[in-house]
Amino acid sequence: MKICIVKLSAMGDIIHAMVSLEFIKKALPEAKIDWVVEDAFKDILQNNPHIDNILPINLKALKKKKSAIFEQYKILKKYSKNNYDLVIDAQGLLKSAIVSKIIAKKSIAGFDKNSIRESIASYFYDTKISIPYEANAIDRNMAVICKPLNIKYSKEDILNKKPFLYSTDSNDKKTSNCIVFVVGASRENKMYPKEKFIELANKLKKEIIIVWGNRDEEEIATFISAKSQYAHVAEKGNLDKLKNIIKNSTLVIGGDTGPTHIAWALNIPSITIFGNTPEYRNTYITPINKVVKSDSKVNALKLNHNDFSIRDIKVEDIIKIIATT
Repeated sequence: MKICIVKLSAMGDIIHAMVSLEFIKKALPEAKIDWVVEDAFKDILQNNPHIDNILPINLKALKKKKSAIFEQYKILKKYSKNNYDLVIDAQGLLKSAIVSKIIAKKSIAGFDKNSIRESIASYFYDTKISIPYEANAIDRNMAVICKPLNIKYSKEDILNKKPFLYSTDSNDKKTSNCIVFVVGASRENKMYPKEKFIELANKLKKEIIIVWGNRDEEEIATFISAKSQYAHVAEKGNLDKLKNIIKNSTLVIGGDTGPTHIAWALNIPSITIFGNTPEYRNTYITPINKVVKSDSKVNALKLNHNDFSIRDIKVEDIIKIIATT
């Protein structure tokens, strides 16, 4: 059986969908699995033994150059020649539904119209999966990917998952056995204050590596390291390097963002700091993967982008959780 999963972005969303791979391979060991992804995030999928082909596209390019649509269409038509038995749109957006339609020669599966924000996408699907939009993101991804394949699983199976991210970098002694701070996020109101990261570092008194992904985050990391003898800025790297750093760490602390979710994928202890996003939806809480949440009430159907309550979370609350992790 030839399966194509369409999950374009972002990093955390892709990770939440990747957990399904081991369940597919266990139930259908001979299945061939390809994955369509935005080029910027393809490295998060690299080296996974359950993925046969990573199929990158660059829809982001359309924002700068509308004519790029013709080039991307040619790429998708090329992918359609793989003649998949089933294409699964795990994104649930109009653009991902169109991508799925171009690639598919046979059947397409996806969410039903009541399970996604862009309900028009569901009209492209032959098999439609119902699960509330506000349900846990990992549960949603497992449902839309596994149910069309008639794969049975339980929450306990997900909690007992094997690590499913892989890196090629060798073990770096400078970053091994350290605590990792994730200081960036896609929005400012998902970022824990740098001043509180400094306070946390100085109270923990343990070696800390700060990972970053752009110039602004590097400046934050540099500011923290200048104020704490325990904190060090990670060298510039790629997603492969990031996976390796987290794989060799003892604890990851950061906001609701991709690098923090990598810890969950690798079965590494983590504390995810939530403010304006819902902890019950965006992660799995386990004995080693815990959360700290602000007092803000969050509606998963309508996030408040003016909610900066993450800044109110006390360092002491994080330290208390570390003590039980």
